[in-house]
Amino acid sequence: MARFSILQNVSLILLINLVIIMLTNAIIITTHHPCSAFHASTEISNNLVCDNFTLTLASTDFGLTIHEKPLAVLEPTSITEISELIKVSNSLSTPFTIAARGQAHSVHGQAMAREGIVVNMTHLNGYRHGKGVVIFRDEKDLWNSYADVGGEQVWSDVLNAALEYGLTPLSWTDNLFTSVGGTLVNAGVGGQTFKFGPQIANVYELDVITGKGDLKTCSAEKNSKLFYGVLGGLGQFGIITRARIALGPAYTKVKSLRLLYSDFSAYSKDQEYLISLNGRNDNAFDAVEGFLMINQWPNIISFFPTQDLPRINSLLAQHNILYVLELAKYYDNTTQDQIDQVVERLVTGLKYVPTFKYEKDVLYQNFLHSSENPGGFPEGPQSWLDIFVPGSRISDINEGVFKNIIFKQNLTANGIILAFPMNRTKWNDKMSVAIPDEQVFYLVSVLQTVTYDTLKTFDDQKNQILEFCKDSGIGIKQYLPRNKTHEEWIQHFGPKWQNFKDTKNKFDPKRILAPGQGIFN
Repeated sequence: MARFSILQNVSLILLINLVIIMLTNAIIITTHHPCSAFHASTEISNNLVCDNFTLTLASTDFGLTIHEKPLAVLEPTSITEISELIKVSNSLSTPFTIAARGQAHSVHGQAMAREGIVVNMTHLNGYRHGKGVVIFRDEKDLWNSYADVGGEQVWSDVLNAALEYGLTPLSWTDNLFTSVGGTLVNAGVGGQTFKFGPQIANVYELDVITGKGDLKTCSAEKNSKLFYGVLGGLGQFGIITRARIALGPAYTKVKSLRLLYSDFSAYSKDQEYLISLNGRNDNAFDAVEGFLMINQWPNIISFFPTQDLPRINSLLAQHNILYVLELAKYYDNTTQDQIDQVVERLVTGLKYVPTFKYEKDVLYQNFLHSSENPGGFPEGPQSWLDIFVPGSRISDINEGVFKNIIFKQNLTANGIILAFPMNRTKWNDKMSVAIPDEQVFYLVSVLQTVTYDTLKTFDDQKNQILEFCKDSGIGIKQYLPRNKTHEEWIQHFGPKWQNFKDTKNKFDPKRILAPGQGIFN
């Protein structure tokens, strides 16, 4: 994307000046630079930043492939400033767009606002005065505990605060350095989703600034249309400034297992059996995920004993693809004497390759952090595709995608391919997120770090995967959707589209928020 300097674009200077004047009720401009000091009656003008470094950072995300430069960046010192900014935009005959940016972990520019204003939510940390995460522990029933969390907070900080009270959030993604608001406008899925649902299913209440600039508290009982719309709503209806997150009792340790399969049918059947055992007791694992080894190892070989690597390599060479089932059972000092017996009972009857079962005992927080990139941007551009696949068609994905596209093309890149199921009953269909209409569906993620020279080749492969799914009538739903046409968005949301559109008209009628998604813009 072409980059430009604000000082070279007179129309943009005029627009930002107009914004600041309206926000501050001041008309005396002391400099030609649109974000310099103004005679102001509010703080917001001082917090609109448009130096080249800040704008360049705001036009970059985790994907390192899309660059959409905003007009300015708001670094808010209060929630009120965000509300005022949105109201100013609404008052204009041609509103400017606004995007909330947390940790910028999107990969297709979803948190950008070309020629609009990006709100750097991380600056609200100062506004919270160290109280971005507030824990409420219910001594009578720990399962009724919760955390009030600023939307700008990262999940690792929520975990650390909760653990001090012997508590923990119930549902996680594989990266705890994402923001709470960022995952809640998508869904937030991981190994615990089969048991507790996605992160959006573990929210009691939200504070949201709507696309009209109104601050509203919402829940399943209060302002429910906004509540269900925002959760999984891709930022289209409001900016989350607070979320009340469900907590439960924490554990201190984890028995972590990896079982190797050469047969995909056995792998998927065992996964689906295990997620059917989803109680809160010893009758089920606490996390179920899985990944593939195709041609090369993903960046997680440290789990396996060094002396076993030749044996695993030999098995991989024999079968071309191995399917690795990841399991976890939580425990603490009161249950550690029984954990081995419990785990052995749960894996009895599973059809993994004999003698290829590996396990480790790790601290609970280390387990949750084990598969992530610890903050910051990656070393190279990201070629990602995440899709939800109906359970009845997962074997078609194995044959048509894993074998006939990924294995045959044999492209080399750092990354991982995930494939694991979840239960639809743990999702609330009132929420905006689109999922397949089957009781069991899979997340299939092809996540690769590439180079700029190879980016097109890998993105072409992702498009081939989507084309295969379309031609085969598999009925996938994209998670963290890539850029689509308006008609493709309508198809993506399916029967939810009309309600999605109505919610947009109600809470963001001028199409101001989250332009980077490309749904209404």
